[in-house]
Amino acid sequence: MQKMIAIVLKDLRIRFSTPIEWLFFLILPIFFSFIIGGGTGGPTDSRVGFYVVDEAQTSLSASLIDALNASTAVRPVLKERQAALKDLDERDVAAVLLLPAGLDWDDLAEGPQSIELRQLPGSTNALVVQQGVQTALREVSSAVQIANFSTEQAEELFGFEDKLDRNAWFTQALTAAQTALQTAPERVQTTVADVPDQIDYDPNTNSSIGQMITWVFIPLIGLSAMLAYERQIGTLRRLLTSPTSKAVYLGGTIIGMVLTGLLQMTILVAFGKFVLGVNWGNSVLAIAMMLVSSSLAAAALGTMLGTLVKTASQASGLSMMVGMVMAMLGGCWYPLELFPQAVQSAVRVLPTTWAMQGMLDITLRGQGPEGVLLEMLVLGGFALVFFLVGIWRFKYE
Repeated sequence: MQKMIAIVLKDLRIRFSTPIEWLFFLILPIFFSFIIGGGTGGPTDSRVGFYVVDEAQTSLSASLIDALNASTAVRPVLKERQAALKDLDERDVAAVLLLPAGLDWDDLAEGPQSIELRQLPGSTNALVVQQGVQTALREVSSAVQIANFSTEQAEELFGFEDKLDRNAWFTQALTAAQTALQTAPERVQTTVADVPDQIDYDPNTNSSIGQMITWVFIPLIGLSAMLAYERQIGTLRRLLTSPTSKAVYLGGTIIGMVLTGLLQMTILVAFGKFVLGVNWGNSVLAIAMMLVSSSLAAAALGTMLGTLVKTASQASGLSMMVGMVMAMLGGCWYPLELFPQAVQSAVRVLPTTWAMQGMLDITLRGQGPEGVLLEMLVLGGFALVFFLVGIWRFKYE
């Protein structure tokens, strides 16, 4: 045991002897997790924003603003007149809608009222705002048109004693029209099939898990470089003169790398939870099972590759290439469902595929230990095969 501990400490000193190792251990995983997940995550309002100056402050202006808020194309933002026009002059906003004082339902009985829409010339966003305002005006003016028609018909049939009587009729007709329009049945019925989305995707969750697997697999596969380096400088040869067995040496080297990988994963899990808001499920045991099995599979792959290369530089380049390709094809960068079915089936020979699937089962699908048992066993099988090949081919020189 003392020999294994000594080997673990020695490997840690070698691995973290240069500052660049911290780049791969902590900085790059956090940076890419935040940029890819945090930078694109969460729903955003894609509607075109514009300013509304409500100088009327009446129920009519409020109804118009409510209709604009319900639009799927434009997003009104209330602003003071001076600030709104200043931003328009500085081209910080595409359009400003001015609702003048005195704009009210009662005035509509006298005739059409005017509002003003100021736009940037040649701006496509301004055209979108113009169409959105026109649509909202049509919705609001429908009740006015009905009330006007009712007033005209009443005047033809029995007339009004005076202007006040006519305005009272218009107000009563307008209220009835608004009520009827609000309670009108839907003319178009939308039916949504009860078919679940085939792609479980959350930007922060997928990014956090994918980057964690990518940047942990690469250093663990890089175990091959450490084995090649010590073989290259003769350290392994000198072990022949000591009572240190092959099992003790490999055990210490692999345990040290796996523990380091688990520490790195734990840090990235905490970062995902407290910074990106990732829901890591309700089972700590399931998370631990996947982290341990993933680390063992990656370290075992590094052990096997370490017996296939001759120099540390070859091992470093190969581990980087293998790690990146396995991460990309394993669904760490993009959901596997976006790939053709043949590719989805083929990439099941990669441990990253099973690691990603298991972690997503926990976070997005709420699975516990039983739900990720298959993924854990498959990763354990990868680890066993890679270890057996690595031990079989292991050489001191």
